[in-house]
Amino acid sequence: MRMIPIWALLFAVSAMGQVRKYSVVISGRTAGHETLTFSGDGSVKLAFDYNDRGRGPDVTGQYVFDRQGMPVSIELNGQDYNHAPVAERFNAKAGGWYVPVNSPGADMAWLAKAMLTAKKTSMQLLPGGVATLERGATVEVKGQRVTLYWIGGLDFSPNPVWLDANNEFFAGTTGFPVIREGFEDSLARLTALEDEGDGKRLRDLAGKLGRKPAQGLAIRHVRVFDADKATTVENQIVIVRGNRIESMAADGGRAVPAGMETIDGTGKTLLPGLFDMHAHFEAYEGLLNVASGVTTIRDMGNDLDRLLGWKKQMDANEMIGPRVVLCGMVDGRGPYTSRRPIKTDNEAEARKAILDFKAQGVIQTKLYSSVPPSLVPFIVRFSHENGMRVSGHVPAGMIAEQMVDGGADEFQHINFFFLNFLPKEAPLTNTRARITLPAEHARELNLDSEPVTAFIAKLSQKKIVVDPTLGVFEAQYTARPDLPSPGFAAIIDQLPVQRRRAAFQGGLPTQGDEDKKFRASFQAMLDATAQLYRAGVPLVLGTDGVQGLLLHREFELWVQAGIPARQVLRLATIAAARIGRADADRGSVTPGKLADLALFEGNPAQDITDIRKPRVVLKDGVVYKSDDLYRAAGMVR
Repeated sequence: MRMIPIWALLFAVSAMGQVRKYSVVISGRTAGHETLTFSGDGSVKLAFDYNDRGRGPDVTGQYVFDRQGMPVSIELNGQDYNHAPVAERFNAKAGGWYVPVNSPGADMAWLAKAMLTAKKTSMQLLPGGVATLERGATVEVKGQRVTLYWIGGLDFSPNPVWLDANNEFFAGTTGFPVIREGFEDSLARLTALEDEGDGKRLRDLAGKLGRKPAQGLAIRHVRVFDADKATTVENQIVIVRGNRIESMAADGGRAVPAGMETIDGTGKTLLPGLFDMHAHFEAYEGLLNVASGVTTIRDMGNDLDRLLGWKKQMDANEMIGPRVVLCGMVDGRGPYTSRRPIKTDNEAEARKAILDFKAQGVIQTKLYSSVPPSLVPFIVRFSHENGMRVSGHVPAGMIAEQMVDGGADEFQHINFFFLNFLPKEAPLTNTRARITLPAEHARELNLDSEPVTAFIAKLSQKKIVVDPTLGVFEAQYTARPDLPSPGFAAIIDQLPVQRRRAAFQGGLPTQGDEDKKFRASFQAMLDATAQLYRAGVPLVLGTDGVQGLLLHREFELWVQAGIPARQVLRLATIAAARIGRADADRGSVTPGKLADLALFEGNPAQDITDIRKPRVVLKDGVVYKSDDLYRAAGMVR
């Protein structure tokens, strides 16, 4: 007869048959569930799922723990967020904690509990890296005492998780918030406390990693990118005083004013700070943006109250991060509505949203996919009357040309260019069909056909801005499981462990000859972007993903499409500044403008891969070393 260890008997008494249920909350509503069922042998069965606009995971599985609370086996099955198959297995062969790619919300709590049980503040991760544990606030919610813990070492910022008085999982907000069933209305309070902790950490980093030279700064013997002419000028000396560029001239051995700091720019290129024109900002991305040379972003949809708080801190240099061009996003109601809370199904709601945006300094209204097409003309007209541009997804039931004819100034994502020529499918484009249909059909579109060239001519004549976000589609159409996603391949070994492993998940699932078809469709997107450029259509570069790091990949894709590197840099500097109404102060290395500058090793205007070599970045005259910021964001440099 097999003897049952004492620890297992104790576990059985306390947990046998116990079921804990959790809610996944998106935009204040329950969008899914996580259920944990504890057995008496140290195993926990789990199931979690949620629906995010037709996307979302559906995973079941089992963890088996040893008496120290360490997982000795993990099995997960189902589908991931993009509906790709999940079949993840782990069996312990060495000491350390394994975090699955498609882990449940409880996984972070179990890791925290294991460190608390072992009385350790760090733990070896498998296959590599080290997790750290830091205690945060303790509060009482509806009679439950819960404590916040921060787990570092997994991602670009520490992951927050809440444990109850028995160190069991209560809530977690990494990704989509998960909280114990019945406590959903406590989530806002917990999130606010997390924001306080994040804010303190980021303020400390701002004080530690940034400095403004008291007597000014001279960057000597440097190559300067002239954004207006899309050329470079050799051997320049650029003087910065306070937060402005004071002068730029040929460096012929000129004396530097007494007390002024100097940077030797030999072999390097000084660019205006870069613009990411499609961002959805989160606090940790401030470090990644500035480290990568990005000093301005255009936020294309966010919780405006939180974003305005971050913006205020970044503008005051109390938090490391870029300047923000504000856009307000609206969507209609329905099963595929955006996570953002502002819904506009009628003119009264749209009017209120636009006036609220204007009062908050927003310069652009963004339409999302479920806005009723009949409401688009009013949103365009009323936004224009209030000095705001209009852009966005092409709402379901419309095609891009109809949106343009309705007065919109811009549209996001190159897939909508291709969907313009699939009008029968237009009602589906607030679903995943807006991703899958171009994957299947973009390669079939003749870019030299009369309908296509006529549409491009219209875009050019009307000066309609197109925001392709090529990296989004490269990841969806060309990434394959067990290979690093192309956007991260060049830096895969520098990523925090969970980001590194997630980069191997792949994009859209493929079978048969779909791999070849999807790759051909992505090539068609590159070709279309180049054709838009040659036709004089205004273009902007944006990530719609991990900021800073993926903008570098976006640059490479545009050059791969056939656009000269120096022109790509122009589009990401002065051209973007003009569209963002920021060119009076930013976008070029010009005396009198703000000292938002980025110094790169080599010459990105000649070899775009040098854009991956930022060394020193100035934002508002504050000097940062890129490697310091990357390390603070959990990267290996």
